[in-house]
Amino acid sequence: MTDRWTPASWRALPAKHIPEDYPDAEALARAEAELRRMPPLVFAGEARRLKSLLGDVAAGKAFLLQGGDCAESFKEFSADNIRDTFRLILQMAVVLTFAGGKPVVKVGRMAGQFAKPRSAPVETVAGVTLPSYRGDIINGMEFAEEVRRPDPERLLKAYAQSSATLNLLRAFAGGGYADLHNIHRWTLGFVEGSPQGARYRELTEKISEALTFMAAIGVTPETQPDLHRVEFFTCHEALLLGFEEAMTRIDSTSGDWYDTSAHLLWIGERTRQPEGAHVEYLRGVKNPVGLKVGPTLEADELLRLIDLLNPADEAGRLTLYGRFGSDKIAARLPGLMAATRREGRQVVWAIDPMHGNTLAASNGYKTRPFDRILSEVRSFIEIAEAEGVHPGGVHLEMTGQNVTECLGGARALSEGDLADRYHTHCDPRLNGEQALELAFLVAERLKAERLGGRQAAE
Repeated sequence: MTDRWTPASWRALPAKHIPEDYPDAEALARAEAELRRMPPLVFAGEARRLKSLLGDVAAGKAFLLQGGDCAESFKEFSADNIRDTFRLILQMAVVLTFAGGKPVVKVGRMAGQFAKPRSAPVETVAGVTLPSYRGDIINGMEFAEEVRRPDPERLLKAYAQSSATLNLLRAFAGGGYADLHNIHRWTLGFVEGSPQGARYRELTEKISEALTFMAAIGVTPETQPDLHRVEFFTCHEALLLGFEEAMTRIDSTSGDWYDTSAHLLWIGERTRQPEGAHVEYLRGVKNPVGLKVGPTLEADELLRLIDLLNPADEAGRLTLYGRFGSDKIAARLPGLMAATRREGRQVVWAIDPMHGNTLAASNGYKTRPFDRILSEVRSFIEIAEAEGVHPGGVHLEMTGQNVTECLGGARALSEGDLADRYHTHCDPRLNGEQALELAFLVAERLKAERLGGRQAAE
């Protein structure tokens, strides 16, 4: 770590998964300079509000639901896609709130999730070797030399798309679309005829009856505006640090530095080196931050990273996302949770059940089996309860689109189904039906935890 933090101090340290092959360094510098002149995408007060809500999660008073695309796309950018993912998060949050009896903090992997780390810097097809696709903010997916060449103009396009996405999300969150009285209208078309659609309709009937009763005693959106709107936040992996540095601003209220590209930024499994550039950058901004925690991480290194990223032990500052795989979580997570509890560290423990459960299908498609995803979530909740830690949330790669990218679920998608609607630009995502099914299954565990706690208190 450097002695004195600045938004650019990361540049003196090793920076993994950041492209070094921009053909025109001056064009990159101009693009970053233009970003520095742009208005912030989010505001410091919003980031502080999210930190406060995550503090409630750390204290066991709320639950975190974080989800969205593995990598956003320029080509598939549309109001419908944004609406469908936002609507799916609302549906899942209602299911989780109703069962768990706790508020759900809603954070979308949206409006900035463009860059992706790759296992190899190059890709070879039919004897031709080109740079790997690193996300639309860096290069294009098509296998052609001019498209795979890193292009600084993509930074500005990513900023513009993020701005438009945030504008629409704010309109949805505050303009009445998220009103609980619209709960019947949130059902996605392709989910409506599914088993999860039927369960969701049963739940909406119960909530509608409760809303009718509340209205009769004077509790309406007019008297309680929170019924008419939701708080919704955005996040992405802080991977392309030149972009993040350019979006870093001093908050005029507090005098602190904030990354204004998103409310929450996280460090991935491949870039969490304590002496690396990504930890150096995120230790200095005051946003809530996240850290992916995988099967190779030991307890002493985790505690060191916690000290670097949250030295003041501030509630809501740091979220730890376990991403082990269903076959490794039982051996690796308990010791890490025990260490944070023993040392009294205020962190949110959440689970990312996607990245440790990726495999290649026999037909060549990259996929994730739903049963393994569900198994890791169940294990996470059971281990947290055994270790005396609040199972704080889930972090999912998912979409409101009717894709066929993950195996299994209520419709039992098979390897032969993957080719039907395999649209992801990087990793396989849960579709709306699978995500809602997962929400119901998590909700059942949260309800059991809530009722068990009540019985213990009695």
